[in-house]
Amino acid sequence: MLSTFGRFRERAIHAALFLSAAVSVVTTAGIIWVLVYESALFFHGNWSLLVEFVTGTEWAPLYEPPHFGVLPLICGTFLIAGGALLVALPIGLASAVFLSEYAPSSVRSVLKPVLEILAGIPTVVYGYFALTFVTPYVLQPLFSNIEVFNAASAAIVVGIMIIPTISSLCDDALRAVPRNLREAAYALSATKLEVSTRIVLPAALSGVMAAVLLGLARAIGETMAVAIAAGMSPKMTLNPFVSVQTLTGYMVQVSQGDTPAGSIAYQTIFAVGLTLFAITLAVNLIAHRVLRGFREAYE
Repeated sequence: MLSTFGRFRERAIHAALFLSAAVSVVTTAGIIWVLVYESALFFHGNWSLLVEFVTGTEWAPLYEPPHFGVLPLICGTFLIAGGALLVALPIGLASAVFLSEYAPSSVRSVLKPVLEILAGIPTVVYGYFALTFVTPYVLQPLFSNIEVFNAASAAIVVGIMIIPTISSLCDDALRAVPRNLREAAYALSATKLEVSTRIVLPAALSGVMAAVLLGLARAIGETMAVAIAAGMSPKMTLNPFVSVQTLTGYMVQVSQGDTPAGSIAYQTIFAVGLTLFAITLAVNLIAHRVLRGFREAYE
C-alpha cells in the first residue's frame, strides 16, 4: 500500500505531466483563436472580399486601389518549397543511405554531426549567402536573364537548410530496418547497392516519406532566407529566375513596429497567417494519411 506521501507524490506527478501536455493544446488553441479572430475582422462578413482573397491573382493590399488575391503568395511559397525539395531530397536521401549502409562507424561519427551543423546556422545568414554568393557566382554566370532577387537562389538555400532534417530522419528510418532483411538479401547473392535500394529503402519508405513531408513543411514555413533572397514581388509565375514573394515573406514585410493595430495592413498579416496555417495543417493531414497507408503495407 502506498503511504499518504506516496499518493500525494503520484498525484503531483500526474498533475505536472497533464499540465505539460495541456500547454501545447492551449497554445495551439490560442494561436488558432487569434488567427481566426483577426482574420474575421479583416473580412468582416464581406463575402466578395473573401472570394477575391481565395481566387484573386493580384496581391497589393497597401496600394490604391487595393487587391487582396492571395494566390500569388501561395504560388511563390510552393515554387520555393518545391525547388527546395528538388535540391534537398536527392542529397539528403543519398547521404542517409551512405551513412546507414556504407559509412564505417568512425566516418559516420564525424559526418553526421558535421551535416547537422547546417541546421544550426541562422536563416538570415542563408538569405545573405543566397544574395551575395548563389545568385552572382552560381546562377548569373549560367543564366543571363536572372534577376538579383529570384526564387531559384531562395530554393537552393532553403534546400540546403532542410538537408539535415531529411538526411537525419531518413538515416534513422533506414537504420531501423531489421538486420535479418539485409542478411537474407545477402544470402541470395544481392549486392550492397541492391540491398540498399531494393530491400532497405522500400522497407523504410514510411520514415522516408515522413522526412520528405517534414522537410516540405519546414520549407513552406521558412521566413528570413526567402524574404532576403526571393524579394518582395508577389507574382503568379512558375519562372524561378524572377522575384517572387511568399506568405511568410509578406508577413515579414508588413510586421514592422510602425504598423498600426487594427489597420488593413495589420489585419492582412493574420489573414495570410491563417492561410499558411491551413496549408501546413493540410500537409500534416495528407502526411498522416500517406504514412498510415505505408505502415499498413510494410508492417
